[in-house]
Amino acid sequence: MQRNQSEIIEFMLLGFGELHHLKFFLILAFLLIYILTMASNFLTILLILTDQHLDTPMYFFLGNLSCLEMMYSSTILPKMLSALVTQAKAISIKGCFTQFYFGSFLVCTECYLLSVMSYNDHFLAICKPLHYATLMNGKVCVQLAGSSWINSMEVISIYLGLMLQLRYCGHNEIDHFFCEALPLVKLSCSDTFLVKLVTFAVAFIITFPPFVSTLVSYIYIIPAILRIPSTTGRQKAFPTCSSHLIVVSIFYGAIFIVYLIPKTDTVRYFNIIFSLLYTVLPPLLNPLIYSLRNKDVKDAMRMAAGKILKVKCMHQKFKI
Repeated sequence: MQRNQSEIIEFMLLGFGELHHLKFFLILAFLLIYILTMASNFLTILLILTDQHLDTPMYFFLGNLSCLEMMYSSTILPKMLSALVTQAKAISIKGCFTQFYFGSFLVCTECYLLSVMSYNDHFLAICKPLHYATLMNGKVCVQLAGSSWINSMEVISIYLGLMLQLRYCGHNEIDHFFCEALPLVKLSCSDTFLVKLVTFAVAFIITFPPFVSTLVSYIYIIPAILRIPSTTGRQKAFPTCSSHLIVVSIFYGAIFIVYLIPKTDTVRYFNIIFSLLYTVLPPLLNPLIYSLRNKDVKDAMRMAAGKILKVKCMHQKFKI
């Protein structure tokens, strides 16, 4: 790695350089997003681990997703905030490729986890409720979650090996807020035809099959919801499914635009905005849509709050 990239020792992440007049607003906004993302996902994991009523396949996958979202946000947002606060835009080559690896690996894993969750939490739960417990036993859940993590790691590790063969000489400014594949390929002074081809293939493989799987699930889910005889049942199912579909569509759509659609001037101009839609927004919204709006999670939060208040009251009585 060091031999191939000895021409330069660091990259410069330009980030939101053109919006320096909005620096204070950006720092405040991204800091708030990071705090809320970490707090909401941590709370989700804590409730799932401590409340036995949440020991179900749905919450097993939600726990995986929340853990992933915390890791993903910590891969991107701290460096972004540091650059905004200190104006230190430099990142070492090793640091850049480390961020690229974990960012790509976690995005890939999220694609597959979201697909598994749409099949598990929506398709099976709504279309085949009587077979749900049999089809989604503990062993199957572990296998589905494990394959999402392991397969993503293998694919991105192979891709990273190819990326590390690129040489960088001269220009080292990355017009982005984190180390992403396309800006890194664009900066290289090597022949990038094969890498660009593989980048397109990897982006297609990690997004298109999960997106189609999610779409097919909803083709079956929507008629099943409409057949629910109870108006209350339909009203309960529609908001959750529609919210999930909106966020998943934004997530996959942003990746499609960034990696798979030819870069016209218009698309290139909004590239950072599209990147925010699949890097910053989902980790913030997913716990709200999947967990914190859920009745079981709300009940678990009330029970936990009640226990805390009870302990405090007993402690105060003991002191008196």
